[in-house]
Amino acid sequence: MRPKVTVVGGAGNVGSTVGQYLVAKELADVVLIDIMESVQHGRGLDLLQTGPVLGSDSRIIGTKDYRDTAHSDIVVVTAGIPRKPGMSRDDLLHTNARIVGDVVEQVVAHSPNCILIIVSNPLDAMTQLALKRSGFARERVIGMAGVLDAARFRTFIAQELRVSVENVHACVLGGHGDAMVPLPRFSTVAGIPITELLPPDRIEALVKRTAGGGGEILALLGTGSAYYAPGASVVEMVEAIVKDKKKILPCCVYLEGEYGIHGLCVGVPVKLGAAGVEQVMEIRLTPGEAAALHRSAAGVKELVDILKL
Repeated sequence: MRPKVTVVGGAGNVGSTVGQYLVAKELADVVLIDIMESVQHGRGLDLLQTGPVLGSDSRIIGTKDYRDTAHSDIVVVTAGIPRKPGMSRDDLLHTNARIVGDVVEQVVAHSPNCILIIVSNPLDAMTQLALKRSGFARERVIGMAGVLDAARFRTFIAQELRVSVENVHACVLGGHGDAMVPLPRFSTVAGIPITELLPPDRIEALVKRTAGGGGEILALLGTGSAYYAPGASVVEMVEAIVKDKKKILPCCVYLEGEYGIHGLCVGVPVKLGAAGVEQVMEIRLTPGEAAALHRSAAGVKELVDILKL
């Protein structure tokens, strides 16, 4: 029997792209749930009809009814709104907190044993909210940000050095956004640190581009935001869990003293397997790297404090 994965916000670009990749890889049966009147039904039917072409027998449906999501193994939460003109950061934070909080309550009621993957922004705060509202152990509430940030860093490194992306591995810590902390000395090409392959000014340029990766795409699109790479990043996490791969990926998780951070959801390397987060991987940081990570965590704490979590 295939695992069951629900995508909340399935009518949106990120949610439907997650569904597309899951079906293409035949990783799971998929439920796209959304408040839209019929879009998720249409996207679900459209994706279902790719099965004969792709050779995938994954079943996929669109729905508005959480009863259809019952007994999901994994629930991906992409629900929320983007920041609109005239909307303050606090407005966005509180609006998406209400949305994510309501979603998590419904999910827990119908799939009490699931693993939650949070994609909604602001990512780190929404992950912490989901952890509190669900009552789940920290191993079962995971934020997707670091996989995407690392993918962007890997892409830019591969372009700079004209090598295959398959040879490139990257390490990114901290909160999602400008305060992320890429670690060049832990980022490698065929095992060789990029600090041995690129001068400091080029590394700094790649780090800066990575931190602004989402904004760069937004500026090019004019409206909307990235969804192909975010969708693929979610599916990498899902695959690591459903196949029990024990894969090391940068994810947002609740820290209980690791890296000197207590009681906050922050991006760090973790081992992902069937139980969700099976180990938080601690690496030795330089004083400068540790300071950058703690500055990033302080930004997350500001949002968490506003929400009184």
